[in-house]
Amino acid sequence: MKNKNLSKLRLLASTATLAVGLMAASSANAAVTLRIFNINGAGVGFNDATPVAPVGGNPGTTLGQQRINAFVFAAQKWGATLTSNVEVRIIAQFSALTCTATGAVLGSAGATTIFSDFPNAPLADTWYSGALADKLAGEDLDPFDNTTGTVDISANFNVNLGNPGCLTGTPFYLGLDNNHGLAVDFVTVLTHEMGHGLGFQTFTNGSSGAQIQGIPSVWDHFLYDNTSGLNWTQMSNAQRVASAINTNNLVWTGANVTAAAPQVLLGVPRLVVSGPAAGASAGTYDVGLASFGPLLTNTAASGDVMPISNGGVNGEGCLAFSAADKLAVTGNVALISRGVCGFAVKVKNAQLAGALGVIIADNVAGAAPPGLGGADPTITIPTVSVTLADATKLRAALVKRSRAKSGVIGAMGRNPLVLAGTDALGRVRMYAPNPFQGGSSVSHYDISASRNLLMEPAINADLTHEVTVPFDLTLQLFQDIGW
Repeated sequence: MKNKNLSKLRLLASTATLAVGLMAASSANAAVTLRIFNINGAGVGFNDATPVAPVGGNPGTTLGQQRINAFVFAAQKWGATLTSNVEVRIIAQFSALTCTATGAVLGSAGATTIFSDFPNAPLADTWYSGALADKLAGEDLDPFDNTTGTVDISANFNVNLGNPGCLTGTPFYLGLDNNHGLAVDFVTVLTHEMGHGLGFQTFTNGSSGAQIQGIPSVWDHFLYDNTSGLNWTQMSNAQRVASAINTNNLVWTGANVTAAAPQVLLGVPRLVVSGPAAGASAGTYDVGLASFGPLLTNTAASGDVMPISNGGVNGEGCLAFSAADKLAVTGNVALISRGVCGFAVKVKNAQLAGALGVIIADNVAGAAPPGLGGADPTITIPTVSVTLADATKLRAALVKRSRAKSGVIGAMGRNPLVLAGTDALGRVRMYAPNPFQGGSSVSHYDISASRNLLMEPAINADLTHEVTVPFDLTLQLFQDIGW
């Protein structure tokens, strides 16, 4: 292929002072070196001098040093996974990001510079992130010095996480052993955000459909819409806008991801309802999954579906179960309406009452069963959710139940013939919620994937620090785009 003239675009203004608090992340066996520049001021973020005890293999004795150690640890993971003879440069800081008492932006990162038509570019008229373009060109396309040069990735992390009013009581866990409990594992967040900066993103505007200077991202060459039958490079702006919110129908066509998916993903979760009293409720139900408790397996957890008494203002399942509810759910599957308290609270109370599993019934109409957030490492029973319509069907069959049995059997398991998070051809779905979510849509794997993947739009508690099979598909996608 004959390359056109090199085209470069700086997405973010480079930071004037990059040398403050330099920290280098590298490995003796690294296939690529990642160099990190800490741009926090004195006493802030990576320079926070608050004394802390070493934790989880992290020997730092100040908060800032532990944060640096975690960053180096995550950078070394990528350094040992990818190959390039050009170092990858990252500016990083802690600052105040979006927060509420129940949710927070953990971090953000992305490529600062993109290139097209550089030497050895696999695809003409196509944008590549700076780090990937350097790797493919075999040279630094934007030479660097500590005064005037640019970096490849800009990363930002929430300094207020865990404080009052910002996902209260859920701080970053700074250990290196993934033993995070109810905290948010910082190494996982770092690995995720560096993944974006290394190229796990499109540079096409998903809310407007517009390509930068009319040129697609390499990402767009692998996005395919099952409804329109078009690749994103073939679409108009309006078609891309529609595709970005076409839930469950936007897929990745890269050969490496598709081939590796069966080694990572599990079967589609399902609830199979049967039994002598099932009547019209018998059949297979789509279900949402919980972020806590054990993974569903192909061998179903099965028992009589038993409702519990109305919890009133406290909400069903929000308090310790009554004697009557204990009798109903012991050795059975508890059916509990959502509302008032957290899902994990309801499930833990059901577990303590002797339930072998829980079905959470949605309380608002919806086309798909919701996922269930929350965390509790002591939960040992499986949990699924069903739509309001399916819950209503189930409850109608439970009217004539006895105190201990309903005759409506619910089996929670997986369909081994269909992989969770893929389409009928086994292609992995990309995140396309409706309405569009800026910063999340299109540039993540879909949340229907199970097992959970590193590059989904939220950090799930069951993630490991691995980025390749059999734990994850990030490396395989990177291979698709040229790493």
